Amino acid sequence: MSQPERNFVRRVDLTSLQLFVAVCELGSIGRAAEREFIAASAISKRLSDLEAALHTPLLYRHTRGVDLTPAGESLLHHARSVLYSLEKMQGELSEYADGVRGHVRVHANISAIVQYLPEDLGSFARQHEAIKIDLEEHLSSEVLRAVQEGAADLGICHVADGTHELQSLPYRKDRLVLVVPAGHALAGSNPVDFVDTLEHDHVGLHTNSSIYVAMHQAALRAGRTIKLRIHVTGLDAMCRMIDNGLGVGIMPARAFELMRGGIGQRLVGVNLSNPWAERDIRLVARDFSTLPVAARSLVEHLSPAAHDQARLPRNAASKALAA
Repeated sequence: MSQPERNFVRRVDLTSLQLFVAVCELGSIGRAAEREFIAASAISKRLSDLEAALHTPLLYRHTRGVDLTPAGESLLHHARSVLYSLEKMQGELSEYADGVRGHVRVHANISAIVQYLPEDLGSFARQHEAIKIDLEEHLSSEVLRAVQEGAADLGICHVADGTHELQSLPYRKDRLVLVVPAGHALAGSNPVDFVDTLEHDHVGLHTNSSIYVAMHQAALRAGRTIKLRIHVTGLDAMCRMIDNGLGVGIMPARAFELMRGGIGQRLVGVNLSNPWAERDIRLVARDFSTLPVAARSLVEHLSPAAHDQARLPRNAASKALAA
């Protein structure tokens, strides 16, 4: 950090940022003073000092209250981000004080969460009771972005070409099947070419999901389009739509088997003959070797290849990235 940057940090204190946000939210120095239990004159002085430190006005002051200047709008955005990060830091550190010795932030796609993670994370939690795991479901593209930006320690998803800035390790295999009502024209075709499904209406996931992207690319290669009748956000919703005759759908085979209990034999899964239906789910990190101890323990639990990763060259995992 340069000397001017250090001087800036010293001039801008957190209390002033908190009071600035309060004034912006309430639109009045007086109302902010009442909420924060501080004299209005003290808030006004802190805001003036803040403007002097930043060498720019932050507020338009008038008889009805205050409005933000363009610089004030920018500072409000950054101030909220700083205060949110501090609250998050306090929450995480308080867990260590309570005896939690590890915290791993994991983002995963729906295929991994539905098919494999409940059992795998459950067994890990039983072995490592002092490690807390925060798991969030996102599309594969969003998982990769979160890992790249540092919002997640570990990602679990399908990895596409062009993400060589990240490292990856194998987690599980994934096979897609066509789900149709029993008695459907395609129910007896096993396996079936995806192109043959394009004559029928489809129930599909979000257009940015890895499954839909694979379907879309396959249709383009065949010079065809997908008759997408309905978009859904979850695999259970897809099954219900198909069960009610609204189309056919493509989902992971194991996820379909796990969901069949509620629909009995009314739906069947038909294997796809296309190579892209066989997929890898991978663990993704910016650098596995620099992960905290708790995150490395989770990686070792989830991927047998992680035991050998320490002996690989620093960027060897990146070379394994594939669709």
